[in-house]
Amino acid sequence: MHDGRQAPPRPPRRVPAGAPPLTQLQPAVRRTAPPPRRPWLFGRFLAGLVAFLLVVAGGAAAGWFIRQDRLSIDTAAALTAAKPSVVRVLATTCSGTGEGTGAVVGTGLVLTAAIAVREAKGVAVILSDGLVRRANVLRVGNGVALLQVISLPTTPPLTLATGTPDPQTERALIGYTQSGELTVQQVGSVRRPRPLSEVMNLGKLGGPVVSRSGQLVGMVTGDNLAASRIAPAAELRGYVAQTDGVPDLGGRCEESRGPGSVVTPKLQVAATALATDAQKMLANYLTLQNRHDFAGVRAYYSTRLANALSVAQDRLSHQTTYFFDPAITEVTQNADGSVNVRMAYSVLFAPTAHKSGGQTCNRLDMRYKLERTGRVLRLDQSKQMTAARPCEST
Repeated sequence: MHDGRQAPPRPPRRVPAGAPPLTQLQPAVRRTAPPPRRPWLFGRFLAGLVAFLLVVAGGAAAGWFIRQDRLSIDTAAALTAAKPSVVRVLATTCSGTGEGTGAVVGTGLVLTAAIAVREAKGVAVILSDGLVRRANVLRVGNGVALLQVISLPTTPPLTLATGTPDPQTERALIGYTQSGELTVQQVGSVRRPRPLSEVMNLGKLGGPVVSRSGQLVGMVTGDNLAASRIAPAAELRGYVAQTDGVPDLGGRCEESRGPGSVVTPKLQVAATALATDAQKMLANYLTLQNRHDFAGVRAYYSTRLANALSVAQDRLSHQTTYFFDPAITEVTQNADGSVNVRMAYSVLFAPTAHKSGGQTCNRLDMRYKLERTGRVLRLDQSKQMTAARPCEST
């Protein structure tokens, strides 16, 4: 409650010593605009340099891709183009491997590796369509052999490369496996070759090496897989022109043989249990005959046949033969449990062989009677169904 008395006066405020008068105002601070920035010449130069480098890099990358595309090879396309001109080479020889790949290089002329047909008694080629043709060895030299094929159908030859191919151009090797399959592998360039040991088997000796354009730029030669190499086109031209090498007079051995790989007949009938059993038995028979294991093959003879055919007689009949390209066309079972199997196959042999008639390659059509002993089929009889035909007449 206000009592009516006047309040005492307030003491004055204390002002710190040196303080300006309370009525003094601070002057306003004027801010001046910064001077305009001059153009950054280095930045413009750097931006231009980056743009230039991007253009150059893009052009270089495009050029690299274009060059790589020009140097690379499409192996599938190379195989398709060259397939009609690549053949499988088979032979019964005294000292050769008896198998290889060859390339048609002219009318009836095939180049292959010499080791495939060295000291040959009989030579045949199988075309990509399965036709079999007899061949003679014309010339052999420096690991290369030139064959003359009898009655070779019109086949486009592989063109030998002229000049020196770009050493950075990729190449492809086309060759047959020992089971008769035609394959293709990239083998690198001359400058950066792929080791042949990664792609080789005996059946590919003599295989053509082709470029992207489909030209023959080399061929695999060598006495064995370890010593295989790619002979360049320059080494092959002399053989194609028949101006190099020496004639091969053939082997003078009494017993020659072909490849020792397994030979399995193709089934051209339903693959029943009976047919596959017969196929296995005849595969063992043909393979052991090709290896000239005349004692071992007797395990697949019936008792009657083993008593009627001695090892010496078997050797006389087959000492230069090589069976290949078999096909089973009929399988029937008789009432007594025996099995009739009709099989056609080609066979190579020496022109002086027992009952050869001066030929070296025939196509035979045979019927075999197989006797069953328990679960095992054994060869008991054989009969020739049609007259033997020379390979070039089929």
